[in-house]
Amino acid sequence: MKLFDLSGRVAVVTGGNGGIGLGMAKGMAAAGATIVVAGRDAAKNAAAVKEIQNLGATTSAIAVDVLKEDSCRALIADTVKRHGRLDILVNNAGMSIRKQPQDFMAAEWHKVLDSNLTSAFLCSQAAYPEMKKAGAGKVINIGSMMSIFGAAFATAYAASKGGMVQMTKAMATAWAKDNIQVNSILPGWIDTALTRRAREEVQGLHESVLKRTPAGRWGVPDDFAGIAVFLAAPASDFVTGAAITVDGGYAVQG
Repeated sequence: MKLFDLSGRVAVVTGGNGGIGLGMAKGMAAAGATIVVAGRDAAKNAAAVKEIQNLGATTSAIAVDVLKEDSCRALIADTVKRHGRLDILVNNAGMSIRKQPQDFMAAEWHKVLDSNLTSAFLCSQAAYPEMKKAGAGKVINIGSMMSIFGAAFATAYAASKGGMVQMTKAMATAWAKDNIQVNSILPGWIDTALTRRAREEVQGLHESVLKRTPAGRWGVPDDFAGIAVFLAAPASDFVTGAAITVDGGYAVQG
């Protein structure tokens, strides 16, 4: 169906070498997109490229350090040099430091915000001229249910993800005239390396998540394949500035 056809489109996925990023990359690849896996870990990048190529998609990896502005800009430039265009940017790179707010060092606070929020701004800013030149584009920002809820152990992470939602709205407003749609996805509790560490550090987390989630399970990265295709495809051309939860119903529980 052409509404969901990504043939000929080129997508960059930061943090695309694992977890939610890889799940989204595989979904878009299956819909016909060329995928650029952007991450720091060369071995993980190579493994992800192989996994995506097994779907029959054109794929490459570009090393990036999202904490550095020059590296973010080089990522976009290298993508266009290799593949001739850029249609889709998924700002998925992120990390967390779990501490009570009074225990954060300023450097830790800045590292989380720079990794999760500033990097998305820099990559989006670098992608904008290419998308404007092409006459269309899609930016997909990965927020979190922590954009909605508070958690004592996630002060910096929640601040960065709340900022992601508001940044998404601002960019969507600014770039609508250029036919660039900017949306955010708010994952719930998803079984990834990041949340496995959370389960080790936060007592009772696994049980409380299962109890509150109507779907009765943790999410998995492949749960993000469909939403990625929708937000990257012509099907969502009149959807912009949205924050869409993918959480098995967690957020609707009182």
